[in-house]
Amino acid sequence: MKQMLRPLTVLFMLLTALTGVVYPLIVTGIGRIAFPDQASGSLVVRDHKVVGSALISQSFQDPKYFWGRLSATTPMPNNATASGGSNFGPTNPALLDAVRTRIAALKVADPGNTLPIPVDLVTASASGLDPDITPAAALYQVARVARVRRLDPAKLRERVLAQVREPQWGIFGESRVNVLLLNLSLEGVQ
Repeated sequence: MKQMLRPLTVLFMLLTALTGVVYPLIVTGIGRIAFPDQASGSLVVRDHKVVGSALISQSFQDPKYFWGRLSATTPMPNNATASGGSNFGPTNPALLDAVRTRIAALKVADPGNTLPIPVDLVTASASGLDPDITPAAALYQVARVARVRRLDPAKLRERVLAQVREPQWGIFGESRVNVLLLNLSLEGVQ
């Protein structure tokens, strides 16, 4: 029995060191060299201060900002430690009530807007942390943001379109606008 325990213990310790220490250090090192921004969390820095991450949504409530997708995380919105959707199916009465409430809130915030409300403004993403909205969702909000900030809607529309990121390599994903980066581009604009 002792003859078997010693090699098994040595093998266990060797594999633990290899897969639990050496491999993670190598992968982390390669990631930091090849993708330094992504490996550090894609942090957005303004005036030497971290204001957020380009990968995790933030909750903007003020009408002068563009609003992102709703967050289904708890106990607070955009809680990265509690990522997950609501798990409500499309016929669930609670989901339908929540969507109606969100539509009503959008109409109250911008009563003159007659454009169709994009679905990503009234539903949460699967993770509850999606930092991007569709260009249609951003363009839907131009009139409200321009009115509150006293900006020319045509110029604001151009600014939104300048923030549109196309699908990766032209085929993966959809066109999108990062809400945090869009809102930061508006700071100081009159």
